Amino acid sequence: MDKALRRLKRKLDREGTLREARVKKRYEKPSVRKKRKAKEARQNRKRY
Repeated sequence: MDKALRRLKRKLDREGTLREARVKKRYEKPSVRKKRKAKEARQNRKRY
């Protein structure tokens, strides 16, 4: 059971599902959303 839960958490983390849900909880101005997406893209580029 623990192993399955860990696997699910890891999968959700990789996909960004939980992060996305937290962000969508409140309204985000389009300009702020654009800046956040650009920052995430830069961070993803650094990883690979």
